[in-house]
Amino acid sequence: MPYLPTVVLLAAGLLLLVMLLVRTFRVLRRLRHTVSMVNTVTQDRTGLLRARSAALRLAVAQRRGAPRTQYHRD
Repeated sequence: MPYLPTVVLLAAGLLLLVMLLVRTFRVLRRLRHTVSMVNTVTQDRTGLLRARSAALRLAVAQRRGAPRTQYHRD
């Protein structure tokens, strides 16, 4: 039975490969979740920044006596 050590080593190698793949997929899933959270927070902050800058432009325009929007003509 000289093939028995080969079969045992092959089984151990396959088991190790499966364990590494499972661990890699877990890490990738966690990374994807983190990237999604960072993307959501960044979009939220960008939206708030755009809203603040629009409000500031409106306040400056009102203070100067300019129309509220470019398309609004009195």
